[in-house]
Amino acid sequence: MKKTKAADGKSPSTKSSGDAGSKGAGNRLGDAEISAIVDGSHGDPFAVLGVQSVEKRFLARCFIPHATKVSAFTLDGKPVGELTLRHPDGFFEGPVAITQRQPLNYLASNAGGEWWVADPYAFGPVLGPMDDYFIAEGSHLRLFDKLGAHLIEHEGAEGVHFAVWAPNARRVSVVGDFNDWDGRRHSMRLRRDTGIWEIFVPDIGAGRTYKYEIIGADGARLPLKADPFAFQSELRPATASIVASPMTHEWGDAEHREYWRSVDPRRQAISIYEVHAGSWRRHEDGSFLSWDELADELIPYAIDTGFTHIEFLPISEHPFDPSWGYQTTGLFAPSARFGDPDGFARFVDGAHRVGLGVILDWVPAHFPTDAHGLARFDGTALYEHADPRQGFHPDWQTAIYNFGRREVSSFLVNNALYWAEKYHVDGLRVDAVASMLYLDYSRKAGEWVPNEHGGRENLDAVRFLQSMNKAAYGTHPGIVTIAEESTAWPKVSQPVHEGGLGFGLKWNMGFMHDTLQYFAREPVYRQFHHDDITFGLLYAFSENFVLPLSHDEVVHGKGTLLTKMAGDDWQKFANLRAYYGFMWGYPGKKLLFMGQEFAQRDEWSEARGLDWYVLEHKPHDGMRRLVSDLNRVYRSMPALHARDCEPEGFEWLIADDKKNSVFAWLRKAPESNPVAVICNFTPVQRDFYEVPLPNAGRWREVLNSDAEIYGGSGKGNGGWVEAKQEGGRIVGTMLLPPLSTTMLEFVPAAQSGS
Repeated sequence: MKKTKAADGKSPSTKSSGDAGSKGAGNRLGDAEISAIVDGSHGDPFAVLGVQSVEKRFLARCFIPHATKVSAFTLDGKPVGELTLRHPDGFFEGPVAITQRQPLNYLASNAGGEWWVADPYAFGPVLGPMDDYFIAEGSHLRLFDKLGAHLIEHEGAEGVHFAVWAPNARRVSVVGDFNDWDGRRHSMRLRRDTGIWEIFVPDIGAGRTYKYEIIGADGARLPLKADPFAFQSELRPATASIVASPMTHEWGDAEHREYWRSVDPRRQAISIYEVHAGSWRRHEDGSFLSWDELADELIPYAIDTGFTHIEFLPISEHPFDPSWGYQTTGLFAPSARFGDPDGFARFVDGAHRVGLGVILDWVPAHFPTDAHGLARFDGTALYEHADPRQGFHPDWQTAIYNFGRREVSSFLVNNALYWAEKYHVDGLRVDAVASMLYLDYSRKAGEWVPNEHGGRENLDAVRFLQSMNKAAYGTHPGIVTIAEESTAWPKVSQPVHEGGLGFGLKWNMGFMHDTLQYFAREPVYRQFHHDDITFGLLYAFSENFVLPLSHDEVVHGKGTLLTKMAGDDWQKFANLRAYYGFMWGYPGKKLLFMGQEFAQRDEWSEARGLDWYVLEHKPHDGMRRLVSDLNRVYRSMPALHARDCEPEGFEWLIADDKKNSVFAWLRKAPESNPVAVICNFTPVQRDFYEVPLPNAGRWREVLNSDAEIYGGSGKGNGGWVEAKQEGGRIVGTMLLPPLSTTMLEFVPAAQSGS
């Protein structure tokens, strides 16, 4: 019904009058219960407020602060009674002329005017017994359709259904801009079997800000809590949740999604551009680009540079910019920094329509202890362990989820499914998996609690990760999950039914460490550290690996990839070009953090955009051209990607030339021309260098990191190397440019025309 004289839920303020009389005293609520409603301490307001059947007739009771008069109406506007003021703070009661229980609206007034109030206590529950069953079991895979704030039509009225899990609370109320943030006005109904509190608030819509006011079991009022299932949040530093509009975006990515459902990602070219959405670019005034602005600039750039996927550092809501999103307080809400949730949907769809995947960095390992967040949510350690030896992370000063609690595991599993379903994301890169798997992670003796077998493995975390992966792959074929796991935990990327954790891919942290260590050494000393390059091939196929050169390598005083390289400026660029060539020829999927594709000189900071101006200089522009060409070659040649995760796709050609710091290997795949990768990691040009090759004939030079177009010296082989039979072997005699990687594709005579 229409409001008059005052905004929805915001009454004109005036003092209320005293008791209006004692009509119907025989059916009146007792003073003690009225006082409990007025002070917000009543244990079950639904038992007394709203429409109640008393002695074969119906009474209406409501609590409307500031009102001095209240009239009751049916939803279609029929007047059904005048209510009596029973408490000066705004408690009203009286008989209503209705023949069956039904929702009502109230016309409230005082000296300042009148306003309409819809009665939330006249409505029945929204959740049903099957919800209770699956929620209690921890097997509900649609929690995001049940918990949080949802616009619905219920019992003839439109409004918002709020539901939140707080099993140990004495009272939970939804408070917001629709009730003056007054926790007495929308106390929620407790579903005792599950510990979920719910209420339907009629006549409010999208865009309303809200939180939960929770009274703990000890009677203490907690700091107002944001909704764990909030689908939209305020822009920091504000922390309220927002009732989100239903997503209206019309998706056009069916072809993209069907493709990834039909293929094995291990055998596809996957080259990931890791991006921090807040600092890829900024406006001149330092403000963030919106999702639509990022779509206009970032998507074409990633396509032009040849990447197959964009991976965002966490984009879910977080209060502190320098956390980069890893201290998230709103797992279900795309950050307000970049606009509304539909904007992110438009970004993903736009990427998909041009064949670009979107991966999200996902953080189920820990959460911050901000007062409005999950920490001690209902006055107890609900989402976290109570024991700090299990529930507090010393490295990040954060809380650790209690993975053994089925409701917590279900909350996290549902969050993974939510991003896949609602936003069509192609994958989740799961942060800090090692910290989840080991009970003694970053802890000394006596600072951790062993598992039931006396070991240090977190068996609850193992079961959670397996459940998450089974649910993700089972309900969203085509998705890929990627573990950032820095230890030798076995079978991280093997199926759960084979005893694995069930991830699709795993970051190869050893590759990143060993190879960067190698390239930081002066070339003259590299001969003594040859194993930094060769050792990784001993385990390269033990998991389905991604080779990451991530954000963690270019912050906190670590410099950039360019500044990590040995030598003078020319050699730094040459080393980095050779390194990229080496990495793109090495078995495994690829990941490069933003800015490193053009050799950013300054260390990354989340507080500013990348140094795009350096692309005006040839060495930086050449580096970007190289990365683009590496991606093109990698994608177009199955030999370089189709057996990334299988030993059959790799064969050493030269592994023992320590003196010259030369490496060569073959990449191969069925029904594909083999590709030889030859690396010279010294600044010495090597003429007439003999490389053993499997086939006699012409090998086409498909990439040379020393080419002039990339900023190199332009040394090479004129586009071809001829492999000839010499005695009992086949040899290609070639020039190895200084500090370079060269790729040669075998071209059979039938293809070359010779």
